Amino acid sequence: MATKKLLVVDDDSNLLEFLQRKFKSADYDARTALSATDAIKMVRDESFDLCVVDMRLADGNGISLMNEFHSTNPHMPVIILTGFGSVESAVDAMKKGAYSYLTKPLDARELMLQIEKALENSRLNYEVQRLQGLLEEKYAFPNIIAKSDGMRRVLDVVSKIAKTESTVYLHGESGTGKEVIAKAIHFASLRRDKPFVAINCAAVPESLLESELFGHEKGSFTGAFKSTKGLFSQANGGTIFLDEIGDMPMSIQAKLLRVLQERQFYPVGTEKPVDVDVRIVVATNKVLEKEVERGAFRQDLFFRLHVIPIHLPPLRERKEDIPYLTERFLKQLSQQMKKNVRGLAPEALRKFMLHDWPGNVRELENTLEYAVAMSRDDMITEDLVLQRRDGAARLPAERSGSDLEISVKGALTTYKEAKYEFERTYLIQLLQSCAGKASEAAKVAGKCRTDFYDLLRKHEIRIDRFKGFNGQDSRPRAS
Repeated sequence: MATKKLLVVDDDSNLLEFLQRKFKSADYDARTALSATDAIKMVRDESFDLCVVDMRLADGNGISLMNEFHSTNPHMPVIILTGFGSVESAVDAMKKGAYSYLTKPLDARELMLQIEKALENSRLNYEVQRLQGLLEEKYAFPNIIAKSDGMRRVLDVVSKIAKTESTVYLHGESGTGKEVIAKAIHFASLRRDKPFVAINCAAVPESLLESELFGHEKGSFTGAFKSTKGLFSQANGGTIFLDEIGDMPMSIQAKLLRVLQERQFYPVGTEKPVDVDVRIVVATNKVLEKEVERGAFRQDLFFRLHVIPIHLPPLRERKEDIPYLTERFLKQLSQQMKKNVRGLAPEALRKFMLHDWPGNVRELENTLEYAVAMSRDDMITEDLVLQRRDGAARLPAERSGSDLEISVKGALTTYKEAKYEFERTYLIQLLQSCAGKASEAAKVAGKCRTDFYDLLRKHEIRIDRFKGFNGQDSRPRAS
């Protein structure tokens, strides 16, 4: 770790000499200044990680000097030193941006502790800002592939409504990028510095969904050993993204309606309402109007959600974007796998352009992941993309070999297909051994509960079929 550079400003030369020795023994690179004028020049000429400043100087005061420092380096923490009679001024300095203050005579150990805390706080703030910048860059409009008219219309609507507080209703087939657009809305909004929280409503069983969304009080149900904040509380001030809203149970729909109407909710096990300030973005691949007609979705909730509808076109309707999406994914996948894949061969690209992409952008990414993993050259050839899925496809002769072929039930299959089958079989056996107890199964699998439910949804496994499975039956009970 690089040595941290500190600046101490005080008109007491004995104190400066004492502190410089202390800081040196703690492996800090400490510089000193006897006047505000010297300190300002040093901060302009050099970069410091932290400054310790006396409130009263012969040619200035600590607050003015701190303001000068922050005009050059806004994020540099400043610790104010003050006499007992100037505590009020020091508190005022903290309101204006000082990290903390200490009274004289100094407690050297307390000063060292404050410096450690200030530097750690500065490091964490920097990391948060760095990650925030990466997210904002990733989901900024220029970084979303939108060469087609359909996607340009989507981004045009997003740019107009991002800074409003209106509820957004995203509709599109699975894999069209609804969560990407939800994040783009958040990072273009006035809530960008607050949390973005997402949940797949179809991935969490009804018995857990209410607690997941609204939290619960200790003892409110079996296994509730402590009070827990729900996702709405975690998203307070920011945006909550409710994916697959069409699969939300009717019992939870009524509670969501209350949030939309009154901006309040009740955690499980309490009668005390909790106020919440969130922007709600929902997404579905269902036609909710039809769900309303058949009584599976509340009409009043639908109208509350369907404020700003945005339709995401399927990939087959935005094929102009395929070459650009391909280029983006190939770059990302090549970096991840440490390969130098430059692009698609013409015939491979032709297959891409003719394919209907029922799985949309997600299918495109998965197809390219397989191709990059299997490729030995710098170009993806047509034999590596969109192979037959009937189990009879073989690798080309020059790439075949026992080390590259996986036999499943007597038929040759791709690595991806074999991995899928293994994963599904593992999940079924795991649920059988845990008698359908999701929390126990997730723990054994080393997965958090939400990720575990995502896996079950991916493999279309219904957990309720395994409830009460005793390990002696040959199959879980029928649904």
